[in-house]
Amino acid sequence: MRIIDAKTITETVKRLCVEANQKLPEDVRRRIREARLGETWPGAQDTLDKIIANFELAESRRVPICQDTGMACVFLEIGGEVHVEGDLREAVDEGVRQGYREGFLRTSVVSDPLKRVNTGDNTPAMVYFDFIPGDKLIVTVAPKGFGSENMSRIRMLRPSDGVQGVIDLVTETVEEAGPNPCPPIIAGIGIGGTFDKAALLAKKALLRPLGQPNPDPFYAELEKNLLERINALGIGPQGFGGAITALGVAIETMPTHIAGLPCAVNLNCHVARHAQEIL
Repeated sequence: MRIIDAKTITETVKRLCVEANQKLPEDVRRRIREARLGETWPGAQDTLDKIIANFELAESRRVPICQDTGMACVFLEIGGEVHVEGDLREAVDEGVRQGYREGFLRTSVVSDPLKRVNTGDNTPAMVYFDFIPGDKLIVTVAPKGFGSENMSRIRMLRPSDGVQGVIDLVTETVEEAGPNPCPPIIAGIGIGGTFDKAALLAKKALLRPLGQPNPDPFYAELEKNLLERINALGIGPQGFGGAITALGVAIETMPTHIAGLPCAVNLNCHVARHAQEIL
């Protein structure tokens, strides 16, 4: 049994909160640059030039890429041979608390959805637990901005809706979102499970490296199809028109009930922030 002190988790979450907000993952930066090369309309080219300059400046000056520094979504993959010494949940929240304070990141969490009083430290984090074999603990911090989160959807499709129902929901969601999620976007799609599991699958899909297809050829082809359909909408970078509305589409699935076809679409702006460390 491997023992990990809760203080180590706090330090890790603190560091990842700052890192994720200041530096885009390499796959995202590369895909944005590829999108710039693929654009022919001057307005779209200029917009992508500004996006590239912004994330380069944020990294070099160690400042947030976006003013919305997100709600801290923390994914913990815990090995069966790991024992955390201390309060794991509090360790994560304390890491967020320290990271947002020391990193001068905007705090955007309210303590009650209707009373709207800011907690002042961006806690509580949204924490998701998975259990894996071995003695490792994988910590992934993905600050989620709400310009794109607000444009996301979930629908309980009928089994008879099939593939076309999924295609229609995804394209309809992106088209109606228009410029609001700050395109070019990434679309995470969750299919199956239950109402809540489909939404979690969609959020997890956003963590997959861009350009890495679903391992199932059927879903890899559907991802390709959806990306082509989304880019054919012509919304373009920041909604000003162009060939690139989405940088990527990722689908995650799981078994579901014979009577249902849950499908969730979680949109993310081009500031697809996440950082990971293996303890």
